[in-house]
Amino acid sequence: MRKLAPLICTMGLMLMLFSFTMLLPLAVAWLTDDGALLIYDESMAITFASGLVLWLATRHVKRELAIRDGYLLATLVWTVLPAYATLPLLLHLPNLSFTDAYFETMSGITTTGATVLTGLDNLPKSINLWRHQLNWMGGMGIIVLAVAIFPLLGVGGMQLFKAETPGPMKDAKLTPRITETAKNLWIVYFVITLACIGALMAVGLDWFEATCHAFAAMGLGGFSTHDASVGFFNSPAVEYVLIIFMLIAGMNFATHFLAWRGKSLRVYLDDIEAKVFLLLVLGSCMAIAWYLWFVGVYADFWVSLRYVSFNLVSLATDCGFVSTDYNPWPAFATFWMLYLSCVSVSSGSTGGGIKMVRTIVTFNQALREMQKQIHPAAVLPVRLGGQVLENRIVFAVQTFVLVYCTMVLFLTLVLMASGLDLVSSISAIIACINNAGPGLNVVGPASNFGPLTDFQTWVCTFAMLLGRLELFTLLVVLTPAFWRK
Repeated sequence: MRKLAPLICTMGLMLMLFSFTMLLPLAVAWLTDDGALLIYDESMAITFASGLVLWLATRHVKRELAIRDGYLLATLVWTVLPAYATLPLLLHLPNLSFTDAYFETMSGITTTGATVLTGLDNLPKSINLWRHQLNWMGGMGIIVLAVAIFPLLGVGGMQLFKAETPGPMKDAKLTPRITETAKNLWIVYFVITLACIGALMAVGLDWFEATCHAFAAMGLGGFSTHDASVGFFNSPAVEYVLIIFMLIAGMNFATHFLAWRGKSLRVYLDDIEAKVFLLLVLGSCMAIAWYLWFVGVYADFWVSLRYVSFNLVSLATDCGFVSTDYNPWPAFATFWMLYLSCVSVSSGSTGGGIKMVRTIVTFNQALREMQKQIHPAAVLPVRLGGQVLENRIVFAVQTFVLVYCTMVLFLTLVLMASGLDLVSSISAIIACINNAGPGLNVVGPASNFGPLTDFQTWVCTFAMLLGRLELFTLLVVLTPAFWRK
């Protein structure tokens, strides 16, 4: 137990910090008099007191966190914080079960955007803001925020940052100090969020709607204040603004930071992920729009392009906004959109899935293997953006993709065994493990995850956590070898 004391102490600090995030919805509840004021007083008190007890009980044990601790703490944070985030929902909605409340907050904090709630239009503004705030905080990662603050409290942050952040950000610091890196990423994230809020207000949304949907767009979380999602506004201008910011959020925030620091857009041209991501997604918009127009789903190409562009970009970036029910579209179109949710977004973005960098490496490795069939003795390195990759990196990517596909298949079979149909099962798992939002059929864009049984809901909750922690962070903790001395 003594070895876990530093983790428990850090978890206590995290809970105390997390309690203060409820101040924003508390202020909104007070300003709008929405009837939910007291629930935040109670929720903050319970959360802060829990963290204080953990901290006081373990603060005397001092040691630097090791890499093993980073993985365990990352898992703890992403499982414990959603539990405390349920408090405002449970206190305001007494008929809501803990299973559904935990699914909702896990969906929010992992930026999945899947929901079990109905009647969103009638929820107090502060409750809706809390849901969207979870999207926003989870977008860049609560742990990345913590590593910018914890050094001031004497808690090392490098292990947390390496355990939580995927892709190239694990191997390269943007500034000499990890805390400065985290701070700069959050500054860029915050500034772009403000720009999104301003743009949405400029096209007609009020401050509340603009703030909520900007939080969801930048976190690629996809929550909305309406059951009809973005389709409620029926506004092409709102949709175009959100498309732009979803694409921005789907790119590596390290690239945004470097572009801002260097005052040059050249960085985006040098980012192979950004180029392939934009080409694939925007090209798919044109192709699927033409296809739906050609088969007669829409009589006008430009109408087809409008609906396809918004919903395809939303799903491809793992955001989850919806402007129309695309469930009746031809299966080719909807499954292509689900496929894009698996592979499109960049590493270091707020999206999920395999990520574009792994997609490119896997594709290049496949090309190398085909070339070696013709020239067995040839030395054919795998390159990424002109840089030769070591074989260990290529093998690590292959392993990730294999584990990803295995988990999708396994969890789909679990849902099917529980009585859910094939399309609903596979789309629900893909949507959850990619943190993408809606699926198809029972969990389609015109419905939500509410019809699922408690068991099915917990399976989808696990898939969301698994995807948010990039598979291995969670799976490593579940292996017996992790717990051996």
